Amino acid sequence: MFGKQPSLVGLDIGSHSVKVVELQAQPNKTYKLVNWGISQPLAEAIVDGEIMDRQLVTDAISNLMESRGIKSRSVVAAVSGRAVIVKKITMNKLSAEDARQAIVWEAEQHVPYDINDVSLDFEILGQAPNDPQQMQVLLVAAKKDMVLSFSDLIREAGLQPTVVDVDSFAAQNAIEANVDLAPDQVVAILNVGAAMTNINIVQGGVPYFTKDLQVGGDAFVEAVQRRHNLSHAEAAAAVRGEAGAGLEIVPVIEQAAEGIATALDRAQAYLRTAGEAGNLGRILLCGGSALTPGLSEFLARRFQIPAEVVNPLARITYDPALFAGQDVKKVAPLLTVGIGLALRRQGDKR
Repeated sequence: MFGKQPSLVGLDIGSHSVKVVELQAQPNKTYKLVNWGISQPLAEAIVDGEIMDRQLVTDAISNLMESRGIKSRSVVAAVSGRAVIVKKITMNKLSAEDARQAIVWEAEQHVPYDINDVSLDFEILGQAPNDPQQMQVLLVAAKKDMVLSFSDLIREAGLQPTVVDVDSFAAQNAIEANVDLAPDQVVAILNVGAAMTNINIVQGGVPYFTKDLQVGGDAFVEAVQRRHNLSHAEAAAAVRGEAGAGLEIVPVIEQAAEGIATALDRAQAYLRTAGEAGNLGRILLCGGSALTPGLSEFLARRFQIPAEVVNPLARITYDPALFAGQDVKKVAPLLTVGIGLALRRQGDKR
């Protein structure tokens, strides 16, 4: 279906804004960015993945698509938050068809919701370590009412959700398409948004640990606001580097980011205990708050490994005029999830 589409559109509905990315497949199996856009702030219309103001969000989507002149009505979107559970499990080795029958019973052991109230998907990752009779399976469960409500919201904006993905997987998809990752290296992908950070620890393309953490750019702004007795707008401008000359910003942000570092510490400890992955070798940041001053430097120092903000357009061509004088390096991290979604196809494993 997507192969017949002239363009591929990723719709990233975040807690702070809506981002849209339109890619066009090229004959040499590369992609070209043909359009992109970011809406005005949504003013708490989405909290922890839950839609609080449907009209505001649907208007933002419709206005963004219209203002950017995007004609395609089919989009790929993503969900995240407490209603989404991603877990790697071990089960008896089965064919894909037999596993599909057995996965419901397995999910009942791992999902803290009534199994009839969730949508399930899975991917067989391969043989379990040290046990040829077992296999590792990536289980994804999302509450049906949340997925249906999310899909209906997109339809209310006049669009058709062709695929509904997970934010952390979309970010991984974009990064793997634009960054060389050593197959034996354990990499932490941090999609740092306004209200939430999606943590995804991968090795060789396999997600070993995923978690949505309730820490993001808003927490950094609020910490600066409290420390320096600023208005929210003044603190936000200071965090963006647009104001606040002379204020100590970085130490405040480092303290606020300790929650992210602690979550990474715990994830490492869990993976080591389970014998599934070694120590982190690299941290890659993306998302709207990835460029927060001092964040990547703090994580690099804290874990003594490279930490960098990813450019999700490194291998995607584009006309510089699309950015109308804006700094591509500052805009691109915001588009990571949208790019990863636009690269998706129906039938992809992940």
